[in-house]
Amino acid sequence: MRGNRLTVSGAPARVEATRSVLAELAELVSEGRPLQPATVDAVTRAVEADEPAAGILGDVIWRSRQSRVTPRTPGQKRYADAIRAHTITFGIGPAGTGKTYLAVALAIAALTRRDVGRIILTRPAVEAGERLGFLPGDVAAKVDPYLRPLFDALYDMLPAERVQELHERGQIEVAPLAFMRGRTLNDSFIILDEAQNTTSEQMKMFLTRLGFGSRMVVTGDVTQIDLPRERKSGLIEVSRVLSDVEDLAFVRLEGSDVVRHRLVQRIVDAYSHVEPQRRDG
Repeated sequence: MRGNRLTVSGAPARVEATRSVLAELAELVSEGRPLQPATVDAVTRAVEADEPAAGILGDVIWRSRQSRVTPRTPGQKRYADAIRAHTITFGIGPAGTGKTYLAVALAIAALTRRDVGRIILTRPAVEAGERLGFLPGDVAAKVDPYLRPLFDALYDMLPAERVQELHERGQIEVAPLAFMRGRTLNDSFIILDEAQNTTSEQMKMFLTRLGFGSRMVVTGDVTQIDLPRERKSGLIEVSRVLSDVEDLAFVRLEGSDVVRHRLVQRIVDAYSHVEPQRRDG
């Protein structure tokens, strides 16, 4: 680099890709957006996928003094758009692809706009066999260890006192999946996390809780099923059973959508090659 001129050399295809990344970054800077390592990473991914980075990073799902949440890959952008356009959306993909985080951001945005009256967060407590009575405390305390990733996302986007206030007013509710039976959930944004650990019966029970004015997001990673081997995952079965149902979307995120440390993406890719062999063996 000399002054304000940058010279890039190398294979023509790589030089052109680098030029595109730099041009996208320059455009973001001219719009007053801060440049961070995550921004560079997101622009690089967009260029690799031949997608306009501005269209991805310009989709601000949630903004507050402490955070600004946007999709960071083309897959995440499709996922966010699907949630907005459909009553029920399934986000299926490996760890680190933002399935839960983006769903929580969209839920907070919907609650803030008063599109819904409450957010309901639920997750199967597989490790405790749904027998939460053995754990100390009330229902919220019992299920807290299983819903901690959802709480972490909430605290990333809202001040702790605001989360507590919404919780006390019943506008944010946490409940184990076993406690959903018999309810009809109206005017709610409902997130079922770790859905690969639901049975077929639990998945059907959950989906049929849908009420008027509500939206559901179901997230899971079918490579991390903790059910006993004889139990079929409800998340795997539902994509076959409901594939032709209207107003319902399946979005599959890939290793290229992992937005954690680059090493996480390599780990996910490595395991994706091992899993089929393990199942066949």
